[in-house]
Amino acid sequence: MNKEEISFTGKLLNTPFGKQDAYRALNMPVYLSAAFEFDTAEEMEAAFMGRSADHTYSRITNPTVQYFENRVQSITNALSVTAVNSGMAAITNAIITLAQTGSNIVTSHYLFGNTFSFFATTLASFGVEVRFCDLKNLDEVESRIDDNTCAVFLEIITNPQMEVADLKAISTLTKQKGVPLLADTTIIPFCGFKAKDLGVNIEIVSSTKYISGGATSLGGLIIDYGNFDWQASPKLHMMAKEFGPAAFTAKLRKEILRNLGAYMTPQVAYLQTLGLETLTIRYEKATTTCLALVKRLEKLPQVEMVNYTGLPTNKFYELSCLQFGDKPGAMFTFNLASREACFDFMNRLKLVRRATNLFDNKTLAIHPASTIFGTFAPEIRKEMNVSDKTIRISVGLEDLDDLFRDFEQAMI
Repeated sequence: MNKEEISFTGKLLNTPFGKQDAYRALNMPVYLSAAFEFDTAEEMEAAFMGRSADHTYSRITNPTVQYFENRVQSITNALSVTAVNSGMAAITNAIITLAQTGSNIVTSHYLFGNTFSFFATTLASFGVEVRFCDLKNLDEVESRIDDNTCAVFLEIITNPQMEVADLKAISTLTKQKGVPLLADTTIIPFCGFKAKDLGVNIEIVSSTKYISGGATSLGGLIIDYGNFDWQASPKLHMMAKEFGPAAFTAKLRKEILRNLGAYMTPQVAYLQTLGLETLTIRYEKATTTCLALVKRLEKLPQVEMVNYTGLPTNKFYELSCLQFGDKPGAMFTFNLASREACFDFMNRLKLVRRATNLFDNKTLAIHPASTIFGTFAPEIRKEMNVSDKTIRISVGLEDLDDLFRDFEQAMI
């Protein structure tokens, strides 16, 4: 059977081990070893110099983590996959691979709180400029790009604003400008969205979310599709002469990842490999429930607005369907009359958990303005369109009727 003929799930479940396990285990063992032994000094030298694929030290590579990376690579058809210890580590390692003093990044104001803080505060102290703009306006995006632009960065559906970028239009522009497109795709997993098909060059995922299998562990993924000419990169153009389409991965794996020390641990890789195996089933359940739930919530008199791009009434509905299908993830927001009404609602919840995170097996509720964005000045929250009246819901695996009854009783 040719690899091209095998389904998503077939590839996922049947990715072979790098080496046959001595006991023929069906699950990749957890290699809890910091270092690995060599038979000869010559073999050791070859591994450290990158002339062999042998493992040397688990901060750099580890068999259990590598197997997790290989599984993701198999289902995404990526050039490379690098696993790190959180979604924020994935963002920071990817950006630092591309950015240098004098670089600029073009992005939206509508970003997750810590991503915004990293861009607006942390990078600024290293001489990297961040140019915020409306990613729906291609003319504005184009006007922000210049010879020092190292990346255009976006979230495919913003959190919590639920704005959708036209990925094909933006990727066409970035290709013309010779700038890589980096996309945080955490909100839609691989079984529901193919980033490469829409022109994304580097995909960034918080594997803590859908992939971990129910919030079992923290992790992040940097996925390089090998579809960008790095000779156009202000920082990587010299590496492109040696490594070609793999220049980004070479810089990341040979320098940035090693020096920052953010590689995923083998324990986490084991848990997230297991999570991958049930990803499709869990995603189907959560998104089906989410769509049905938002349709019911729209009818409640206490609800001012439900924001989910899978609703026909949503302004991004057509674009969302085109890019993500009719069930675009298991997160939505809704507005009540005031901050006080939001707090009262949350305090009355009995089944739904008051907690941060997304795509746990349990349904979670959070008030973004007072938590994730709570330390931001009111004027910044306004600029980011984070309202005091908004509650964010991450739908889990509970039954629809149970969830809706909990929402109903909490709004009395």
